[in-house]
Amino acid sequence: MSFCLESYFKRIHYQGSRAATLETLKELHQAHTQAIAFENLDALLGRTIKIDDDSVFTKLVSAGRGGWCFEQNGLFRRVLKELGYKITNLSGRVLLANPVQLPARTHSITLVAVGDEVWLADVGFGGKTLPSPIRLRAGEVLDSSHGRYSLEQEGEFWFLKYHDSEETLKMYCFTQEPQFSSDYEMGNHYVSTWPASHFRHCLTLSLYHPEGGRSTLYSTADKIPELSDEELYRHVQQTFNLRFDDNEHGISFDEFTAMLVRLSLSGEK
Repeated sequence: MSFCLESYFKRIHYQGSRAATLETLKELHQAHTQAIAFENLDALLGRTIKIDDDSVFTKLVSAGRGGWCFEQNGLFRRVLKELGYKITNLSGRVLLANPVQLPARTHSITLVAVGDEVWLADVGFGGKTLPSPIRLRAGEVLDSSHGRYSLEQEGEFWFLKYHDSEETLKMYCFTQEPQFSSDYEMGNHYVSTWPASHFRHCLTLSLYHPEGGRSTLYSTADKIPELSDEELYRHVQQTFNLRFDDNEHGISFDEFTAMLVRLSLSGEK
């Protein structure tokens, strides 16, 4: 289905301003992260993940599914373009696993210019997704109901950090080198097909709540509720605001159960 701004607004329950202001950017960012879940179900089902504008819109908006960074931030960029924002496509190198060497660019992010300032927008980083844009300024701190974030700069590299009561996590680093559709196609293909990709072995879902909480489900961290397969099938849809009934992007119970068996997550005896 071709892009429709009003359908997107309905999907994220947004009724605010359409003016390309900082306030609108923040409200859209928050509404998106509270309505469209981060999820990697298609990768676990062995499906090809398409990230062109029309495919992403059809899946995340029309079909009521979620997605990962290349889909989430791709959709968000399209919305911002339609509203008249000036954006720059960037890619990040994920650092959560403390790699011994600099990893590949496998995370899609966006810079948004509003007046004389530039803001980092990212609606697709799982359970630690930015709840709101953060200004691209060294030492900038974002305090939110979903956690504390900061930006640091070392030479050409910017680092986005997440702070909690126990530790500070380097989430990812990036430079301001513009990226192209081909860069995103390569990154998307890599994380969805590389045999050792985390997203091919771990069921990962996350969605923020308007009141400040979040729902998460990570199979490798044993954060799977003790439910039957049928109960988990319903739980995933209800908790993460997903629909599984679409002809193209839906997920049948049999497909879902087969995936759980492959991941050794089935609750059936």
